Amino acid sequence: MNAFDKPRAVVIGGSLGGLLTANALRAAGWHADVFETSPNQLESRGGGVVLQPDVLEALAFAGVAVPNPPGVNSGDRIYLDREDRVLEQFHMPQMQTSWSLLYRAMKNALPAQALHAGETFVDFDQDGERVVARFESGRSVEADLLIGADGIRSTLRRRLLPEIVPVYAGYVAWRGLVEEPDLPIFAANMLRDRFAFQDGDGHSGLSYLIPGDDDSTVPGERRWNWVWYRKYGAERLGELLVDRHGEKRAFSLPPGSTKNADIVQLRDEARTMLGPTFRALVESTDDPFMQPIVDLRSPQMVFGRALLLGDAASVPRPHTAGSTAKAAANAHALALALSAAADGGETIDTALRRWEHQQLQLGRRMTDLGISLGNRLMKVGH
Repeated sequence: MNAFDKPRAVVIGGSLGGLLTANALRAAGWHADVFETSPNQLESRGGGVVLQPDVLEALAFAGVAVPNPPGVNSGDRIYLDREDRVLEQFHMPQMQTSWSLLYRAMKNALPAQALHAGETFVDFDQDGERVVARFESGRSVEADLLIGADGIRSTLRRRLLPEIVPVYAGYVAWRGLVEEPDLPIFAANMLRDRFAFQDGDGHSGLSYLIPGDDDSTVPGERRWNWVWYRKYGAERLGELLVDRHGEKRAFSLPPGSTKNADIVQLRDEARTMLGPTFRALVESTDDPFMQPIVDLRSPQMVFGRALLLGDAASVPRPHTAGSTAKAAANAHALALALSAAADGGETIDTALRRWEHQQLQLGRRMTDLGISLGNRLMKVGH
């Protein structure tokens, strides 16, 4: 079979979900191309990622090579109070990695000709078993499948389900990365080899080590990743989303975009709300960035030969540590379903129906869990 005989997929979105989907489908015998709006390397918007088994299984299936080790291990979980006393400690080993490590590994695993940067998807046409994706540049691409892996603000979802929109949950995640040597020694000694938390009245922080900027896991070359959940009303959120250049961001503040005045205020509030260790994390961060927490769940993932995957379909709150894992599970299961259908003489549409049923259940479980955890932790609710 040559490349022209293979079924073809057009994947919208060049972040983790889109890259993993393309790699998984290629491993299953498909020709898959990724189309990404940004003409440049994507920004590392996520910082740290808990490396769940679903991600490792999907990477192995897709043949994506990752560094060894692919992350930093933590052993104990600890909960600190405002005076840095350890309120609770228990053994819960896991591994944390970085968004950028996964991004580079998955991007490098794809042939250069499968990546199409600076291509903004605008619409599609569908006729039976064929779908044609259209782009702002005037380009159109015909395929057997059109996959929307373009995240929370998915253009394909807006086209298919315009009534399904992200709903602000009432709080945000401030995030930051600190080079390992830049954290004061007392804080580093408290946090090293641990997954740490500090909860307060309507706010919550967590921290762990991740690989360094060059994916190094050598002690001294890693980075501290921290998250601080904070409650804000819609008006204050709108003010925060105006970046340092005066531009109103539609969804989040990536690294380097937060206004200086907001960084100063965040540090001031850390001094009054956080204990010494978490306060040191915030104060040691040059460019904290921010993402509003939202809820979104599509009632449907398959629309003929167009489908939604990852955060384009449903968004689990980050308390589940499961957004990347869910995208990986979606992509891996899709590749397996299509491969099994080809081997068993089933149609693509039969495989998609079975895949959708299973993945909708996964999305419901994870979004329900995230809402429950977040509302209880942050004392919010709809």
